[in-house]
Amino acid sequence: MTNRDSVAGDIPDTGIPGPMAAEMSMAEQYDWHRSYLHRHPVSRRNFLLGSAALAGVAAAGVSPFGRRAYAQDAPLTVANRRVGFGTEASSQLRLAAQLSRNPHSRKVFVDHGPTSALGATVEAQVRNLVTQIPDSDGSVLAAEQFYVHAPLDGLAARAPHFYRWRTDDGFVSDVRSAATAMPAGRSATAPFRFTMMGDQGTDTTPLVPPGLAPGDYDDRYYTPDDDPAVSHTDNVLNQIIASHPDFHVLAGDIAYADPSGMGRPPTFVRSGGHLPSGFDKFNPYVWDVYLASIEASASTTPWMFATGNHDMEAAYPSHGYGGHLARLDFPGNGPAPCPSVYSFVYGNVAVLSLDANDVSHEITANTGYSGGAQTSWVERTLATHRSNPDIDFIVCFFHHCAYSTVETHASDGGVRDAWCALFDRYRVDLVLQGHNHAFERSDPIRAGRPTTAAADYATVHPDTDGTVYYTVGSGGRPRYRFAAGEAQSYRGHEAADTVVPNSYVWTSDGHRQPEAVGWSRVRFLDYAFIRVDVRPGALISEMDVTAVDEYGREFDTLTFRRQVRA
Repeated sequence: MTNRDSVAGDIPDTGIPGPMAAEMSMAEQYDWHRSYLHRHPVSRRNFLLGSAALAGVAAAGVSPFGRRAYAQDAPLTVANRRVGFGTEASSQLRLAAQLSRNPHSRKVFVDHGPTSALGATVEAQVRNLVTQIPDSDGSVLAAEQFYVHAPLDGLAARAPHFYRWRTDDGFVSDVRSAATAMPAGRSATAPFRFTMMGDQGTDTTPLVPPGLAPGDYDDRYYTPDDDPAVSHTDNVLNQIIASHPDFHVLAGDIAYADPSGMGRPPTFVRSGGHLPSGFDKFNPYVWDVYLASIEASASTTPWMFATGNHDMEAAYPSHGYGGHLARLDFPGNGPAPCPSVYSFVYGNVAVLSLDANDVSHEITANTGYSGGAQTSWVERTLATHRSNPDIDFIVCFFHHCAYSTVETHASDGGVRDAWCALFDRYRVDLVLQGHNHAFERSDPIRAGRPTTAAADYATVHPDTDGTVYYTVGSGGRPRYRFAAGEAQSYRGHEAADTVVPNSYVWTSDGHRQPEAVGWSRVRFLDYAFIRVDVRPGALISEMDVTAVDEYGREFDTLTFRRQVRA
């Protein structure tokens, strides 16, 4: 699949020549890259030296492991804890964390139970992630990271379950708890809440390799008049924590270890270094600081991830998702080629995570990689959920936008072509997107057209009105802007006319096709997330979707209402 956004340039000293990379799929780039590294091997000693460099992180207070993290003679510790749902969300939790170094023969355990007394123990699986990528100084950057995973099955529904991490040489974490999902079924349902955003990243500058400047591999791009005392990313996360959600979904572009995000071959670029044409910047140690930054929420609240263009990390196999398979736990009930495609049910809401990289017309490094398997799975899964009388609302979340007027990426015709007719057919209520670093909310849409004007505080009847599309790429990365000259429009600042005459949609030939848009209802350029409050009922079920900025101020609310089927 051709990556038409690649720019041809000089042949770099290490890596794939730019014109060649522009014509390669993600899998082809990975194969080429492995061949290069076989010709330029990294010794085990250099791996240890590279890993030991992380010890310096602790001195600046950003290592979760302690002063000598990643040094091979340092104590084995566990940090960066997080939890997610399994395939059966009402009875399964998936625990994950990161180790401070290679455990060698040491074992890692999770002690767990329905009370803080715990009582049961499971041995964790260790996943070793090896990264080797060209360095802009002409050498090879080597990294070796270790992640641990523990599945917990057969748990009580919507009940807190307590856990701690432990190693067999003396490390013991504090005890935390997370809750499984509410089961489906009218007799068991009660109000619940979830939150969502995308395009998060971290404001912590990685100190490995040493010498990185703020803004190289983090969100710290702020201009002098936009330098908050607490970072925008942390503000949004703190508001999510304060909302006490039952779970949280993130619509792709997670850590930004690959801040270029085109799915090109990876190169580590030191501060002041030159990025070869046809390459992406990549630093695997960004994941350390990212996972540490979300631990305050993710260790007690299930976080469910989709993948975006910045999550196609060509240093790894499995279409660039090999790093995610080591670090994260996905439910695994989607089509085989697509690890981040899955579905789970919480009470009367079915949630689908989709991988828009597979269908994108804009960024094509992974376009078509599932061979149509994902879209077939989407249709089958939507049909199953919509025929289930215990499920009222269907929510889909993914990265690239089917409908958006943000100037940088706007709308992706590939997403529209693949899935929007299915969303219409199966009466999907809510579609949550990222990619564009702004907040935008559509009117209800069916067959590509708005059906009714849904102003702030309106009630939408999705069965007849259509699907509402939200763009919430406002989780922390620097802001974009809307189509040239178009005003923001939100609570207290409503534009008299919300029509956008000068937006565009990406076409299958990689071009931007101009389009005039009548469906863009709310546009907001600051940092924000959404809070979804669901009220299952016996006759009528409702779902309030509220937009909240980084300081906790609400600026848009819609109520979705459905009649309960017998």
